[in-house]
Amino acid sequence: MHGSASSGWLLVALCAATGAYCLLRMRSRVEEQRRSAGGEALMGFGMAVMAVPAAVFTPPSWAWPAYAVVFGAAALHALWAARASARHLHHLVGAGAMVYMAAAMSASGGHGHGGSGVPLLTGALLLYFAGYVLVTGVRLVPVPAVAEPGGPAGWGDRPELARACRLSMGMAMVAMLLTM
Repeated sequence: MHGSASSGWLLVALCAATGAYCLLRMRSRVEEQRRSAGGEALMGFGMAVMAVPAAVFTPPSWAWPAYAVVFGAAALHALWAARASARHLHHLVGAGAMVYMAAAMSASGGHGHGGSGVPLLTGALLLYFAGYVLVTGVRLVPVPAVAEPGGPAGWGDRPELARACRLSMGMAMVAMLLTM
């Protein structure tokens, strides 16, 4: 993705930290946390790699199609999981956005900026993720604590941290789409 190097590195750090926390969530006692954490970790690390400033590292030409294949597989997995729960539709949209950005970068030879994407689709994705960020941010408003059955929650079991990670990935997606 393109933009200033300092904002690119901040985006890399944010996405990598989010991916690392999602890996911790894979050890959760709560099955639903474990189930979604793997896909979110893939998304966080994938976004971190895509956000590395182009001035520092320009991926080889085969990297963008490889990203599209990896996130296309993640989109198929999310589509399959959405049969059981509509919560996975967000994962489907996120993986689809990653495929879209990888395809746009591949088409531009990895050097495109502005106009490399389809403006209507970029705009629709921007609206979706901006709305997602606003809704998720509102859900982070503090509520009274509820005692956890079986003792205090571990780091991987804290729903407010999972929401904060989803919020940070949503904001990162908005930032990446703005550079298209």
